Amino acid sequence: MNLFTKANLFYNFIKWRLTWDKRDTHYRYTVPGNPRFMGPRDAVKLIKNGSVVGLSGLAANHRPSIIYWAIRELFEETGAPRDLTLVTLGGIGGRGRVPGTLEELGQDGLCTRLITGHTETFKAMLRLADAGKLELQCIPQGIIALLFAAMGEGENSIITETGIGTFVDPRTGRGSPVAGAGAPQLVTVEDGKLRYTIPKVDVAIFNMPAADRKGNIYRRGCIMVAESRELVRAARRNNGVVIANVGKIVEEGYDDIWIPAEDVDAVVYYKWTEQTGGVYHHKPWRFMTLESDMSIEEGIERVRFINRLVGVTPKRSPVDFALARLAAAIFVENFPKGGVVDIGVGLPEEVSRLLHESGAMEHITLITESGVLGGLAAPGIFFGAAINPTEIVSSAEVFRRMYQHLDGAILGILQADSAGNINVSKRGDGPINYVGPGGFIDITTCAQNCFFVGSWGDRAEIVLENGRMRVVNPGKPKFVDRVDEITFNGQEALRRGKKVFYVTHVGAFQLTPRGMELIRVMPGVDVRHDIVDAVPMKVVLPESGDVPVVDRSVITGENFKLTFPE
Repeated sequence: MNLFTKANLFYNFIKWRLTWDKRDTHYRYTVPGNPRFMGPRDAVKLIKNGSVVGLSGLAANHRPSIIYWAIRELFEETGAPRDLTLVTLGGIGGRGRVPGTLEELGQDGLCTRLITGHTETFKAMLRLADAGKLELQCIPQGIIALLFAAMGEGENSIITETGIGTFVDPRTGRGSPVAGAGAPQLVTVEDGKLRYTIPKVDVAIFNMPAADRKGNIYRRGCIMVAESRELVRAARRNNGVVIANVGKIVEEGYDDIWIPAEDVDAVVYYKWTEQTGGVYHHKPWRFMTLESDMSIEEGIERVRFINRLVGVTPKRSPVDFALARLAAAIFVENFPKGGVVDIGVGLPEEVSRLLHESGAMEHITLITESGVLGGLAAPGIFFGAAINPTEIVSSAEVFRRMYQHLDGAILGILQADSAGNINVSKRGDGPINYVGPGGFIDITTCAQNCFFVGSWGDRAEIVLENGRMRVVNPGKPKFVDRVDEITFNGQEALRRGKKVFYVTHVGAFQLTPRGMELIRVMPGVDVRHDIVDAVPMKVVLPESGDVPVVDRSVITGENFKLTFPE
């Protein structure tokens, strides 16, 4: 990426940052003879008190900010709409910092119930839940997407094995309620499986690139379509309201119609509607669309540059890069060439980078829970998008495909335990510390091979010296005897015949019938002092007693290669 491009990106980012909370909810674009076109405030007036509102999007992608702002402003001015139930897959909050996200609705009396798969970004709602002013429900992200689709067909529940043995299983954990006195259980046990349900969605709100003057909605130039079509069908089935926010007005025939005009009650055109964070539909980033004409290398460099400016991605150390190389090496050793894989956020993104740079990515198919397939997964605030995607489908469709076939997943770790269980959903006590599983439960249910990648300890100090790892301070153990909450059940995975690996800064484990078996150790790490005696988790050594030492190329990166076995 040249200096001019960096300067241009920097200028646009600063401009966005200085104006990111500016808006005009009184703006009204109309089309003579077509009452569907209206301003954001007019559209919001269609929402009744007590409505169940379905929202579409993931991370900074696909958000209808002007509608969120209009809802908040009208509520503050008039007291309506109020007592809303919000249902969304998750991850479309601003972590209490970024304006124009769903958190605009986190006002006392406006939103009284939130049902989602990932709660961490909704700080405004979590504070209300902590204060006893909001009911918080959490069920797997893929299940919510499939429930939206089922609702469009007239079904309000689905029965599945997804979540068995995890916290959403009432036999194992608390089920769906996170906060709220008397909150109903959305998950019940039926014939050994789990039945999930959500309230009937009667308002659908989504962001798409463009509309023509008839009110037909188009997806050309989108980063994702998320749940837009499923939500429209659900709201229509329930005699509800559909509100579309678009960033361009185009001529009829601009593209294949994604949502026909007759299924839309309100079209809100607003020029500053975002394609993704800080990028607008009228001047889109094409390298994250099906129309890309840019190399993956150039695209990922642009995305990383913005993430560094925003400050949402941690600075990686040589120790982290060694961990990523070890995870990538174990992945190619144990993953079928030509297989389909889902890659999560955090350290798994570094594994994804290595797979791309080595050429190994050419031999696998990337699938993303948002519905974006192919290319290279975009990190940070752009999570859910991809650089040079080859196909974009709805989130419900992509989860259907995962349930049909998913060879593997590379995901993160918050805690792991002696039984091979993983916790990624709970950081501490109270709603304010709740994270939620996102698509983790769905993905690990589907994946035949699970590769979990994470740091050895919380705030651990590990250094790389002369090709050897040295544990200066192990930090607070993340590998414990029992996790605080089961988001992945290790014994259930073994029962289903899955292969499960856990890769850390000190080495790697594989879950076996004997337990958490140490299968690799980083050079310089003392197995007894730094691993076995350092954590509460019961560590099992190979029956031979010898733990293979990681190759030097993994530590240094020199002559490091990734090749799938033939």
